[in-house]
Amino acid sequence: MLWLEGQWHDEMSLLGEKAISSASEQTQAVLSFVRAWLRGEETFEIHTSGSTGAPKRIWLTRSQMEASAQATAAALGLEAGMNALVCLPVRYIAGRMMLVRGLVLGLNLIVVEPSSDPLAALPADLSIDFASFVPLQMKTLLDVALVADDDQLSSDARARAFAYRRRLEAMRAILVGGGPISPGLEAQIRQIVAPVYHTYGMTETATHVALRRLNGPQASDRFVPLPGVETGVDERGCLHVRGPMTGGALLQTNDLVALQPDGSFIWVGRWDNVINSGGVKVHVEQVEATIETLAAEQPELGLAQRRFFIAGLPDERLGQRVVLVVEGAPLAEDQEAVLRRALIRALPPHHAPRHIQYIDRFAETPTGKIERSSTLKLLE
Repeated sequence: MLWLEGQWHDEMSLLGEKAISSASEQTQAVLSFVRAWLRGEETFEIHTSGSTGAPKRIWLTRSQMEASAQATAAALGLEAGMNALVCLPVRYIAGRMMLVRGLVLGLNLIVVEPSSDPLAALPADLSIDFASFVPLQMKTLLDVALVADDDQLSSDARARAFAYRRRLEAMRAILVGGGPISPGLEAQIRQIVAPVYHTYGMTETATHVALRRLNGPQASDRFVPLPGVETGVDERGCLHVRGPMTGGALLQTNDLVALQPDGSFIWVGRWDNVINSGGVKVHVEQVEATIETLAAEQPELGLAQRRFFIAGLPDERLGQRVVLVVEGAPLAEDQEAVLRRALIRALPPHHAPRHIQYIDRFAETPTGKIERSSTLKLLE
C-alpha cells in the first residue's frame, strides 16, 4: 500500500495514468517510478546529487536494486507490513531506494514532501516503523523531541515534543545518511533508544553498502558491510566494494578508510579532500569533526548554529593554507580572536585554520548538501 497525497492507494491502482492528479514534483516522481517498476522495467536512470563532483546520470539494474533492498532487510530485520516513511526526494537514490524497499519487501510506503521536519505533515494516528533521514532532518526532529521534559515550554510545545519523542522511539530502524554526522548530532542520537544507523554508500551502489550503529550497546565507529558485500583497499588506502548491488563488479572509491580484519572499516575522509600545507597533509574531515565538537561544547565561539567547512586555498609560501569558511555575518573581532585561540589549542600544528572567511549563504546541491567548489568561487 502507498500513502500519497493524504490517502491510501493500492499499488496496482497506480498503473492508471490518472490515478492521482497533483502538481507536486515528489508525487509525480513517485508515480513515474512505481509505474515503471510495476511494468517490469529492468533498468532505471538515477541522478547523482553532485556533492563529490559534477552531477551525472547513473543507470542501475532492477536486480541491483532488489539485491540492495534484500540486504537492507536482512541487516535491519525489516518485514512485510511495516510502515516506511519516504521523506527524501525520490529523484535521487536515497529516496528512490525507499520506494524499492517497499515494493520488494511488501512495506507500506508513506510518502511526504521533502522538508526539514518530515513528521509535521503526518496524521497523529499514522505510525512509522522504518525511516531514512538526512542529518538536517534528524537534528530537526531531535531538537523537538529531546526537550519534552522542559518545564519552560508551553503546553502545546510540550505536547509536540512528547509526540515526536513517541514517534521516534516507536521506530524499528532509522537510517541517517547523505553526509557526515556531527559530534553534536551523534550525542543527541545517543539519547534515544530506537536503533539509528549511519549509512555508507553512493548512487552507484544503490545507496548504502555498510551501516554504523550510532546508539545503544552496539554503537561503534565502524561501518559493517551489508550481507554479501566484500571490502578491501587499494594502494592509497581507499575503499573498494563488491557485492550484488554493484552487479558483482569491483567499485573503487576515493574514500580513505581504516580497514579492519573482519571487513568493517572506519571512515577517515576523502583522498581528494586533503590539503597539503607546507608538506603537511591535513585531512579536511578530521579537522571539521574537531571544530564541530568545539562548536557544540563551547557555544561562546559562535559556531554552534552556523554551517562551516574547511578548505585549502592557494598560498605562495605553503602551497595551500587551511581556511575556515563560515556561513553568515562575520563574528565580532573579539569573538573571532577567542575562536582562533581555541582552534590552535584543539588542533595539531599546521592543521588549525589561520584564516577565516565569511559567505552570506553557501551554495547547495539539489539535495541540500553544501556545494563546496561553487561556494569557494564566491570568494574570488
